Amino acid sequence: MLIHGRANRMGLRGKCGLVVIPALLGVLHAGCMENEMIAPEEIDDPDAHVTYFPGRGLNWKEKTASELGWDQATLADAVDYAVANEADIPTDLRGYLESRFEGLPDQDILGPLKERGKMNGMILHRGYIVAEWGDTARTDVTFSVTKSLLGTTVGLALDRELIRDVDDLVAEYVDDGGYASPHNAMITWRHTLQQSSEWEGTLWGKPDTADRREGRDRTLQDPGTFWEYNDVRVNRAALSAARVWGESLPEVLDREFMTPIGASRSWRWHGYRNSTVEIAGQEIESVAGGGHWGGGMWISTRDMARVGLLYLRRGMWREERVLSEEFIDAALTPSELNPTYGYMWWLNTEGALWPSAPHESFAARGGGDNMIWVDPVNELVVVVRWIERGTQDGLLERILAAAPPARRAADSGREVVR
Repeated sequence: MLIHGRANRMGLRGKCGLVVIPALLGVLHAGCMENEMIAPEEIDDPDAHVTYFPGRGLNWKEKTASELGWDQATLADAVDYAVANEADIPTDLRGYLESRFEGLPDQDILGPLKERGKMNGMILHRGYIVAEWGDTARTDVTFSVTKSLLGTTVGLALDRELIRDVDDLVAEYVDDGGYASPHNAMITWRHTLQQSSEWEGTLWGKPDTADRREGRDRTLQDPGTFWEYNDVRVNRAALSAARVWGESLPEVLDREFMTPIGASRSWRWHGYRNSTVEIAGQEIESVAGGGHWGGGMWISTRDMARVGLLYLRRGMWREERVLSEEFIDAALTPSELNPTYGYMWWLNTEGALWPSAPHESFAARGGGDNMIWVDPVNELVVVVRWIERGTQDGLLERILAAAPPARRAADSGREVVR
């Protein structure tokens, strides 16, 4: 499968000890059966960021730390540090969210929730598992990690030319009243992906003021001139993307992304009890872009690691192009209004987020400090779940201290920062 992308439409501007917990192997769709027995593959390419790809389900190689040049004692210290810093968020996530927003307007829970799991995580080096702790097979709530996968569905639409250019107006593609006002009519896909849309309205009973984190009563700015993390607008982005695809986003993500990378069948992407719409003559549930009011992506640590591995490999899975390099480059380009944010991915620009880590590293991040962290300099993917806020950099510092020297600098040509 070849994907031909154009840089302009993507919006480019220039440029241990192992504790192994088996993943659960679920029921496969019939369309996946022919690929089920594909073996893991090692890539003979010294310039590749990934030299190994796991097969499906349980078929994932581990290597000891020493085999890949790691310091085992230091790596064990990193894992101990993570385990010792489990988040103090209650396991009852519904009660946690209800108490957190008690007394604020428009904060009722609309989507499903489940009890959170325990601290767990895994570290990949060149695709191999070098450390794994806790129950990494458990399907769990990820909160705003969902946003990076939502952005990926827009990237796939750009790759398929369902969206011609990231600077096109969303109103040119979506005619459901959500972009009818003069203000909303000026919103582009770039604004949507960078969270600078300033979309105004009510969706699924939630006015955009319900999540105006920079001030509920502040004056709305022109689209593209103000950055704000806002789940109502992200949910609007999810509905708009579904209308472009003409089907539900879970179906799109399953077919176009999760199946090609060999993900399990256990992940789920939820919407709200009132988010059912008609698209292309079918009733579908429009999904949530986070878990602020329930719903969103529920996924295992092992499947999250596959997502990170695909991005580390710059859109390639074995010899198959899943996502274009043009989109990945654009998604990882700092936005003008927030240099630590790209297209729904967090960026370590100038070391602002993780001072101990390479500036080229980036992550999908969510509440509970759930994270998929990708380091192209050291060829690492780290997934960590339910770690205490403020301890992520300490964990990454310890992991990098254990890792072998980078084989080469990142493609950007910038100095390797350790």
